[in-house]
Formats: sequence, C-alpha cells, structure tokens
Amino acid sequence: MALHLLKLCVGAESIADLEEWIAERMAEKAARGLDREQTHTTRMVPTRIDELLDGGSLYWVIKGEVACRQKLVGVRPFVDGDGIRRCHLVLEPAVQRVEPRPSRPFQGWRYLNAKDAPPDLSGSSVDAPLPDALRRELRTLGLL
Repeated sequence: MALHLLKLCVGAESIADLEEWIAERMAEKAARGLDREQTHTTRMVPTRIDELLDGGSLYWVIKGEVACRQKLVGVRPFVDGDGIRRCHLVLEPAVQRVEPRPSRPFQGWRYLNAKDAPPDLSGSSVDAPLPDALRRELRTLGLL
C-alpha cells in the first residue's frame, strides 16, 4: 500500500502559485539545458522510501489546508556542500487538486497513510474547483 508525505508549501498563497513556481523552474532548467525534472529539497531523508515510491505522493498544505498533491517518482539522499545530509524528492510536475482538509502548521514533513489521504477532486468542468480564496472564505463562514 502506498505511503505519502505531507509538507507545508511555504510562500504559496494558492495552488496557482505553486503551479506557476513549478512552470518557472521548468522553464529555467530548459533554458539552461538541464533535465526538466522537478525536485524539492528537504533536510530529513525518509526511511520508508520503498513504500513512498509504491504510488506515493507529496501532499501540499497551502494556507492551512491540504490542497493538492504531486506524485513522488524518486527520493535521492545527498550530502550538501556543508556536509549535511539532505534529500531531493523527485516529483511529477503535474499538480492534482484534492478535497481540501484543514491542517495545522508543522515543521518538515510527515508521513501520511493512504487511508488518511484526501481524495482527488474530479477534473470535469461541472465540478470545477472554486478559487482558493473564495473556498477558504466560505469555509470560514461555515458554508462549506
């Protein structure tokens, strides 16, 4: 069974911000002639790598909600220039919206069991997601 990671998306105001950031990084890499894979660097190296790579995703918390996910395609531990162990999480650049779920702030990342992961939102135009700010406001008012 797949295991996932949960991480705060620091600095992002919305899923659109995250998608724009990814697109910018992919364009920069293409312009420099580098491989166009997306990585996210973490300080801690997961110990359950095999489970994460068995269909796992990185779920992003944006503005206090689990909002979206990206499929994990690799976990690459390395040692940085200061001799500190770190890790590149290799992700598919496609962002999948999930059913929003509140999440409190935390440091680093957390394991997320498949049974506890929020379901994906449908991609049909009938079920198009509300803009993030509007959805948060409606949730604050108790209307969602």
